Amino acid sequence: MVGRHLVMAGRLIDDDPERAHAHALAARGLASRVGVVREACGETAYAAGRYADALAELRAARRMTGSSDYLPMMADCERALGRPERAIRLSQEPAVAQLDDAGRAEMTIVAAGARRDMGQSEAALQLLESASLSSQVREPWVARLRYAYADALESIGRLDEAIEWFHRTVAVDDQSATDASERLAAAERRQRP
Repeated sequence: MVGRHLVMAGRLIDDDPERAHAHALAARGLASRVGVVREACGETAYAAGRYADALAELRAARRMTGSSDYLPMMADCERALGRPERAIRLSQEPAVAQLDDAGRAEMTIVAAGARRDMGQSEAALQLLESASLSSQVREPWVARLRYAYADALESIGRLDEAIEWFHRTVAVDDQSATDASERLAAAERRQRP
């Protein structure tokens, strides 16, 4: 039964996160001491916009499994709950170094967003510039990282550079992980005299 609920949670998470979360909660009712069940509860709560619940479940999953993979999502939950300083603290944990490239990129994006939430736009840019913006890998994390950088540039009025980075995002965004094409078109319209 636990496995069936987890399968349904996985199938529904993108289209109906509330139902996915209900399935994850049903699995938790049957196996609350299993890390993957708590992870599913956290991920589905996150997808449903229940950030406090997601944070609690992801903390439990981390304690049970010892995995650092949850850190970027936990930091994003802190941001969503209006606590950017806690998101930044999570991004500075030594365990972040254990994340794979995608996980480190996500943590950088979240930390930069937290800096922007705190009105520290230049610090956000510096964080993003210290990441793998020039990676030749064609993975969704590269597109998301470049997109965050272009967005940060645009937010402080550096439109020409933002357009360049939106172009670079489109070049690697094979899986449509971002809306960079639309943002690029809008930025180019604003750039015209």
